[in-house]
Amino acid sequence: MSACVILGSAFADHDTMGLLEVRTVPTPAGEVVLHRDRKTGGHILFRHGRPHRWLPNQIPYRAHAWALRAVGCHALLVTSSVGVMDPTVPLFVPHLLGDLLMLDNRLPDGSACTVFTEPMDGQGHLVMREGPFHRGLGAWLAERCELPERRLEFLYVQGPRTKTAAENRLARSLGAHVNSMTLGPEVILANELELPTVGVVVGHKHSVPTGGAPDAEDIAASLDRSQEATLALVHTFLAEAPRVELGNELYRFERPEAP
Repeated sequence: MSACVILGSAFADHDTMGLLEVRTVPTPAGEVVLHRDRKTGGHILFRHGRPHRWLPNQIPYRAHAWALRAVGCHALLVTSSVGVMDPTVPLFVPHLLGDLLMLDNRLPDGSACTVFTEPMDGQGHLVMREGPFHRGLGAWLAERCELPERRLEFLYVQGPRTKTAAENRLARSLGAHVNSMTLGPEVILANELELPTVGVVVGHKHSVPTGGAPDAEDIAASLDRSQEATLALVHTFLAEAPRVELGNELYRFERPEAP
């Protein structure tokens, strides 16, 4: 059993995670490369590959989820650098996520966002008893790392393009505080595989109001600041994340007994 963390673009091309042991994990959806932290025993998944090679629409989400379960993940932290649509949310401050807006339960390839792509043992309906993010695990992380009390609502919108100004205004009108092109599918698939999951995001740009897209140099600098804001939290989670009871339920239909 181990704690696991999914890291995004802010980490993919940096060597700041310490001594990492590369591990290839076979899954029903293909092989996945994980990095085991020798100090804590936890596992890190770089969602875009390392170095960065997958655009958001190319990420093998199902394979990633199966790999995390294969290594005995007992607690999962999913992170992302995000666009901020609520002007009261400060940039470069880690915030826990409280809920998820995913308007179409699909992966970028158009298929349903589920690991149950064909009939299999253990399949079922994901029933959100407490929502996509584990409340107890979130409360522990907030206290341990002194995170803001406020929980943010996250909107998942597929990439690889950025949103238009009109799309960002619509997202804000729906109640979303932040958005990005990833994270949403990971949270749903992890819950299907009964992995207690918590989400932490760091705003690295304002999406509403918008004054135009930042240039490449500004984006790189903002991602570096996002990494700095998240790094200590990631190490703490890998080393100390507790085992918790599942908050959601996978409802399985009983198979009738043979006569």
